Amino acid sequence: MPQLAERIRPWLTAVDERPQGAPRWLQDLRDRAASRFGALGFPTVRDEDWRFTNISPIVAGEFRPAGPAPAAAGDLASIPHAGVGHRIVLVNGRFAPELSRLGSLPRGVRVASLASAVTEQADVVQRYFGQLADFGSRSFAALNSALASDGAFVHIADGLILEEALQIIFVAAPSGDARPMTSARVLVVAGERVQARIVETYAGPADMAYFTNAVTEIFAGENAVVDHYKVQQEGARGFHVASMHVHAARAASFTSHSFSLGARIARNDAIVLLDGEGAECTLNGLYLADGERLVDNHTMIDHARPHCPSHEIYKGILGGSARAVFNGKIVVRPDAQKTDAKQTNRALLLSDNASINTKPQLEIFADDVKCTHGAAIGQLDDDAIFYLRSRGLPYFEARDMLIRAFAGDILDRVKIPELRAGLEQELYSQLAKDLEEIDRQ
Repeated sequence: MPQLAERIRPWLTAVDERPQGAPRWLQDLRDRAASRFGALGFPTVRDEDWRFTNISPIVAGEFRPAGPAPAAAGDLASIPHAGVGHRIVLVNGRFAPELSRLGSLPRGVRVASLASAVTEQADVVQRYFGQLADFGSRSFAALNSALASDGAFVHIADGLILEEALQIIFVAAPSGDARPMTSARVLVVAGERVQARIVETYAGPADMAYFTNAVTEIFAGENAVVDHYKVQQEGARGFHVASMHVHAARAASFTSHSFSLGARIARNDAIVLLDGEGAECTLNGLYLADGERLVDNHTMIDHARPHCPSHEIYKGILGGSARAVFNGKIVVRPDAQKTDAKQTNRALLLSDNASINTKPQLEIFADDVKCTHGAAIGQLDDDAIFYLRSRGLPYFEARDMLIRAFAGDILDRVKIPELRAGLEQELYSQLAKDLEEIDRQ
């Protein structure tokens, strides 16, 4: 395999220099992940799950693990919702206590640097870390598991209701490396009957080439209610590859709201296992891309037990020559009778050069189920614009109203007012620039 070896040689050098000195179990995991990454290499367009996403710019980018950066380099000014609730901030993947705000956490809630939790919360971390993010077939998860030295650790004890939202913010910042790479890692363990809202945000400078490779693992205990928000607003020259792995126990409710608003190439994987009777999952997503950008969303909801409903709706707005990919898979195992699963994907193309590849998948091995999926791709509805213009609105106002209504369907599901306002501000600001460019053409 000479071509494969040549393709990943610079990355193997970084993996060979992976962090050392961790507890034996963690070092063994890193070693196994490094070995697996060497065997897998990077996916190519010949791989089914990557055939519409060419990651050659990442592979050839000569990225190196990011060095430490001063906390002052972690710019939170570009994150309008940064002041909401409690927060843990990581700059280049490393805990930044100066920017974090954790002093008023309720008793029973532990939020800390993952590097410190490995020793201070050893029993919890060893039990859960790496249990969901299987790197046997996922090369980016293997790369992350081999290189991650820090991250965010959240443990919420049974029965607690976290009134304020908890923020996990990853900021890329200039360091001694010309093209830095961050292996971002998040571990969330929510006990039984917990109620919590968690916001996971990724941001970075607009003028710096960098790569964020993120892995998030979330465990929702019995009857827990976890409302998760992911905001990806990386810089225009940044690359973002992330996977979120969720385990929902009996009667747990997990909701994910994914907003992809940045990066030159963005790939988001969401894998949810409904592993207890009555567990419920909702996946909402909104993505915006313009210019030559690419955004790829892959989701899988695995119904392993009976009476588990799931709901999924992803919407995209594409301008310029942007491309998008949506692949949504629903799996219903033989024991998962009475499953009720609904999936919808809609994309709005603002220009003739924008495009999307969409692929809904159903794998059903039970007979007493209700599963539906649908996809709709197109430009603005001429009849709707005509109707609004007939009521006295100019064309541009009518167009903007329809676009805002399209995005508002997802934004209105955000339950944190300050976050919703910040997302609206960022989204509509980007849309205004894109539409202004279209109007000039």
